[in-house]
Formats: sequence, C-alpha cells, structure tokens
Amino acid sequence: MFKPVTLIVITGLLSACSQGIEPTNDRTTKPCRADTHCVSTADSSEKVHLAPFILRPGVTLEQVERVVLTLPGTRIADRNKDSDYVRIECTSKILRFVDDLELRLSDFQLIVRSQSRSEYPDFGSNRRRVEELREKLSLGGMLETP
Repeated sequence: MFKPVTLIVITGLLSACSQGIEPTNDRTTKPCRADTHCVSTADSSEKVHLAPFILRPGVTLEQVERVVLTLPGTRIADRNKDSDYVRIECTSKILRFVDDLELRLSDFQLIVRSQSRSEYPDFGSNRRRVEELREKLSLGGMLETP
C-alpha cells in the first residue's frame, strides 16, 4: 500500500515528464493570465509586471543569449534572428519543471517574459530568474543605469 506522500511524489515526477506542447510563437508582448505563474516587462498588472530592461547601444541579442545561458538549467529552444526573438527553456533541478523565458529585442529595449508551463506554484522562480538575468546584464555593462 502506498502512503499519500509517496503518491504525491510519484504524481509530481510523472507530471514533470509531461510538460505539454512546446510553444513556438512569440508571446513576449502578450499579457500574463491571472492564473499563470508568469512575469513580463510588457504587462502592466502589478502582480506580474517587471521593470524595463533598457540595453546600452550596440548590445545584441546574441550577447544577451550568452549571459542567459549562464543561468542554471537553461538551453536555447527557439530562435528567430529576423525578429530578434529567442525562447529559452529553463529546467528546475529537482522536479525538472520547465519554464519558458522569452526575449525580444526592440530598439534598445529587451522585452522579457518568463512563464511556467506547469500549473504548479513556482514560488517566485520566474521573477527570481529574470532579476538574476537583470543583475548579470547590469554587471556585464549591458544595461543602462537609471
């Protein structure tokens, strides 16, 4: 007989293996739904809003990608150089949940959107990841200082 805790762990592990269909459309400017674990520079809702990422002149998406790939569990999943768009999959260490971090360069602004694929609470991991990216870009001299 399985204990309830064992069933919860098994269910979590099995659902982590099935994260759904990989999104490939650019969602950087789409608002976050209220019931998702999402943060965005393009959404003005207080709960999900991120401060803008203003890049210094000459900073390219490729340079930003190199910084993003230093974050734990990241890999490039989709790239469209024509529209200066990239989608990065971010996989959590323990339960292997996958989040989508989407970036699009628009003039000197980096549009950022990070959303969990699962419906389980993310405990603020999307916001922490994006703020870690902001810190690394700032330390690398890629962001304008306010």
